[in-house]
Amino acid sequence: MTQDLFPTIQPYDQGFLEVDSLHHIHWELCGNPEGAPAVFLHGGPGAGCSPDHRRFFDPQHYRVMLFDQRGSGRSRPYGEIRDNSTQHLIADMEALRRMMGVDSWMVFGGSWGSTLALAYAQAHPEAAAALVLRGIFLGSAAEVEWFLFGMRQFFPEAWQDFIGYLPQGERDRPLEAYYRRLIDPDPKVHLPAAQSWAAYEGRCVTLLPSPATVRSFGGAATALSLGRLEAHYFINKCFMEEGALLKGVERIRQIPATIVQGRYDVVCPPVTAQALRQAWPQAELVMVPDAGHSAMEPGIAKALVAATQKMRAQL
Repeated sequence: MTQDLFPTIQPYDQGFLEVDSLHHIHWELCGNPEGAPAVFLHGGPGAGCSPDHRRFFDPQHYRVMLFDQRGSGRSRPYGEIRDNSTQHLIADMEALRRMMGVDSWMVFGGSWGSTLALAYAQAHPEAAAALVLRGIFLGSAAEVEWFLFGMRQFFPEAWQDFIGYLPQGERDRPLEAYYRRLIDPDPKVHLPAAQSWAAYEGRCVTLLPSPATVRSFGGAATALSLGRLEAHYFINKCFMEEGALLKGVERIRQIPATIVQGRYDVVCPPVTAQALRQAWPQAELVMVPDAGHSAMEPGIAKALVAATQKMRAQL
């Protein structure tokens, strides 16, 4: 584990927010109860929060809301795709912000969390005091295609196992083939498919091999929500019009923002972060020279902590 993160802390408050008749969102508050408000958005979709995610923020300065998005982590029902869309998640964030009693907060998100952070800020620019983004994903068809086929250029063994899980006749449309299995109610069908999907991603997120990362992705506690929800969002075009987040930059141009990107990020390649930076020259782009995709890569973690520290002056 990187040494650049803040020490391990425990939440000072936590619970569930009933956002509708189906979904109950697990939330926790950490840090200084009187501190500058911030919200952490996990990746995936479906990855959920972990205790280390609390450690990107100075606990003496920040009051941090962490929550498991619909169908993820400790939120219930687990792995649920009904009433689960980008717009639902944005509404959940607003409900949590109101519950927290703050007018605005710093929004921190990586990978899919960067997608949601941008979508939220563009929907509610007055509520986003600052943005810290990592491993940019804009939800485009090209990015989904890269995930399904392009990553084989760098991780051919992982891709071969991912595609090889499917029968020969279904390998030209892996998203649809996996999705059918992932939404099957039978655990004997959906769980092996989820573990294959999650292991593929886990093998590709770090610059150097990380068996611990692969195990954490492929474990039963994470694999189903990660695989099912990623496929659900991908097959539904992330519930956004193509190019919407780049077009929407005009609404957030004035918001202080730092983009942290690993130079050798294969899951969300740097070209996407560069496209966002070109559309948004007011944002700062930090290219980490010796890192892949994971927030826990040492260089990425160090840059993220530096970004939250720098944002203290903006809040």
